[in-house]
Order: sequence, then structure tokens, then C-alpha cells
Amino acid sequence: MESGIPLGVTFTFLVTSPIVNEIALGFLFITFGPKIAIVYTLAGIIIGVISGIIIEKLHLEHLVEEYVYQIHSAEVEIEKLNFKSRIKFSLNAVWDIVKRVWVYVIIGIAIGAAIHGYAPSDYLVRYAGPNNPFAVFVAVVLGIPLYSNAVGTIPIVEALIGKGVGVGTALAFMMSVVALSLPEMILLKKVIKPKLIAIFVAITGIAIILVGYLFNIIL
Repeated sequence: MESGIPLGVTFTFLVTSPIVNEIALGFLFITFGPKIAIVYTLAGIIIGVISGIIIEKLHLEHLVEEYVYQIHSAEVEIEKLNFKSRIKFSLNAVWDIVKRVWVYVIIGIAIGAAIHGYAPSDYLVRYAGPNNPFAVFVAVVLGIPLYSNAVGTIPIVEALIGKGVGVGTALAFMMSVVALSLPEMILLKKVIKPKLIAIFVAITGIAIILVGYLFNIIL
């Protein structure tokens, strides 16, 4: 990106930051043991890196909203201003950003609050059980509209595994909930164009599905 941070790096952070964090790692370690905790963490990092590399190679900078680049151009100009002028310029820039995104923030928060922590566990057990070859795909598709953080989904994952859902299927569901949630996509819509959101969801979703199947094989 023109801001100095490559678009691929931005998306790598966007994927890995919600999936991989020290609190979730600690809870996974306590709940499932070191093997699953380490494999999950490595998988989250790999998914983020692969997604970032693919998006970087596709050269999709034109799908970022124009005002994002305008902000960077303004940052260059601000270096010429004195302290008082910088304060005034910064306040105006913040207000301009707030005016652009506040509706999306409220919508995203409202949807997130309405569905936070909700998971159709019975439905998952029924349609994403070990006898369904499309179990991981079903789990990821069901996880995308939901919203929670990694720690909040661990009890759900534990319950799913206890009811017979494959470890890879349950962890893929967890990844899709935290990395591809609907509220997050709504917030992103004000920064990147819908086509880039669709590409991001497709690449990350496919990577999560592949990792889920791999988990079911090795765990």
C-alpha cells in the first residue's frame, strides 16, 4: 500500500491477530493439551501468511478505498506544519474518518452484540459430524455469520468435540468465527471494496477448510 505497509502484510495481520493470541493459546493448552494448542497456533500463522502472500501477488491495491491513500498523502504534508497546525489538522482528520465509518461501526457492533457467543451446536453436531465428508466446509460456512473471540469459542469447541465432532472440524469452525465474522466484514467494507472482501473471505476460508481436514487426519 502507499502508506508504506504492503497490502499483503495488512491482511496477514488481519487474519492472525484474532486467531492467534496468548490468552487463547493458554486456554487451548489447558483445555486440549500442548499438541492441539501448538498445531492450532502454527496453523493460524500459516493461514495468515498464505492469505497475505496471495493477496500481495494479486496486486489488489486498487480495491482499497481512495480516502485511505489520501490520508497517507496528508501525513506527508503534515510534516511541514507547526505544532498548533498539526493539532488542528489531526482533529479535522479524525472527524473526517469518524463521519465516514460511524454507521458501519454501529451496525457491526449491533450485529456482534446480537450474535456474540451464539453457536448452533446441535446443528453442527448433526450436519458436521464425523460421518459427513463435507463437515469442515459446513462448519466454516456456519461460523462466518457468527461473532466471538478465540477465548469465547473454546468452550463451544470443547462441547462440539465432546459430542463427536472432529477436532479439525471444531477448530476450523473456531477459526472462521474469529477471522471471518460478519461484523468484521461490515467494518472492513468502509475501508476496502466488496470485491476485495470477497477475495479475502474466499482465500482465508479455503485455507481454513484445508487446515481443518488436515487436523482431522493428523489429530
